[in-house]
Amino acid sequence: MFKGLRPILYGGQEVWPLIEGGKGVSATNHASAGAWAAAGGIGTVSAVNADSYDAEGKIIPQIYRALTRRERHEELIQYAIDGAVQQVRRAWEIAGGKGAININVLWEMGGAQRVLHGVLERTRGMVSGVTCGAGMPYKLSEIASHYGVSYLPIVSSARAFRALWKRAYSKAAEWLAAVVYEDPWLAGGHNGLSNAEDSRQPEDPYPRVKALRETMREGGIPDSVPIVMAGGVWYLRDWEHWIDNPELGAIAFQFGTRPLLTQESPIPQAWKEKLTQIEPGEVLLHRFSPTGFYSSAVRNPFLRALEARSERQIAYSTEQAGDHQYQLDVGVKGKNFWVTLNDLQRAREWHGHGFTEALKTPDNTLVFVTTEEKAEIRKDQADCMGCLSQCQFSSWADSETNSTGRLADPRSFCIQKTLQEIAHGGDPEQNLMFAGHAAYKFKQDPFYSNGFVPTVKQLVDRILTGD
Repeated sequence: MFKGLRPILYGGQEVWPLIEGGKGVSATNHASAGAWAAAGGIGTVSAVNADSYDAEGKIIPQIYRALTRRERHEELIQYAIDGAVQQVRRAWEIAGGKGAININVLWEMGGAQRVLHGVLERTRGMVSGVTCGAGMPYKLSEIASHYGVSYLPIVSSARAFRALWKRAYSKAAEWLAAVVYEDPWLAGGHNGLSNAEDSRQPEDPYPRVKALRETMREGGIPDSVPIVMAGGVWYLRDWEHWIDNPELGAIAFQFGTRPLLTQESPIPQAWKEKLTQIEPGEVLLHRFSPTGFYSSAVRNPFLRALEARSERQIAYSTEQAGDHQYQLDVGVKGKNFWVTLNDLQRAREWHGHGFTEALKTPDNTLVFVTTEEKAEIRKDQADCMGCLSQCQFSSWADSETNSTGRLADPRSFCIQKTLQEIAHGGDPEQNLMFAGHAAYKFKQDPFYSNGFVPTVKQLVDRILTGD
């Protein structure tokens, strides 16, 4: 047992302060979450468009048949509720009364509040807590407390927690089980970097977590309410000075990337194999997500293609003005595109290389793509089912108008499509592959040598040694 690490009381019983990170769209499911709980920790079922099963136990494909986005959005919410309910019930059975089961939702996912209500209503007594990030989930405490369930907000700064506490959480303080600090420079998936922070200048998490604890103390929250360190957690020995540290109070640890490579992990074999090949620096913090948030993913050909697309970009003016004296004669129909001489030459060069279609962005720029890319972008935008509360790629918004009021952005992508594909057997090189920045350790950690893939129980036992 690693020095100083002790069980905590959670959901009415003692559990290890080890939480499985809830990775959206089927990357954590009942099998991984149930096994994590059975090993004595807190397993997390992803309630983000989770899989449902038919009578034979086969995954039901999430096919959208409605003609309008609004109607497809209703289909999406029903899939999400039905899937998460099935996942929770199965995880609960696997856990066998040990550990605890949480669910994870993204506040910025389409219909988040309806999904939460729908899942918690049908899984009473099974879910111990709800972790929730990606946005400012003010209503989280109200919804969780209504069902007698704990809530664990995910924040990236003390400032964000202070706003949540003052506006909402102080009214349901008794249901606050922990605060998850998700480090925006280390964690995989969507991150809460603010405009005041530099994506290229990672900050030491210790002072940020210390500031979070001080903010919690100001609100009268006892030190026994843990802060969960999430992002970059691999070996507990690296965090020894955090455990039993009076400056920080109670600390728990969330593991997001490591549980992907277990026997119970539901991700496809090709994805698991790719994880063992990642090199240091190969995970990129980028802004291509249609959510508008920064996110971290493996810099594979899918992500590199998005980088290249944004580099094939020029600014235009609708009238001849300033440096924009040259009429664009490739990629566009119509004569109201005025560009600089340098950009005209670049556009002609891209056109010559097969990037013959220019697509407008919301920022008065044009990106050059192939005919095939244009067709795929347009189809994906047309097929939108409203998986986000606001989507830059399709201009969908979960509002009365169902529109962001901005032009759809071809520099982004359909996140629902690519996450569903990679989770269900799609090529990990040609889809978005979220990962934390410590993923390169799979290749370096002797635990995984000779292609060893542990069970969740073996992984938890290993983590408890400090390794």
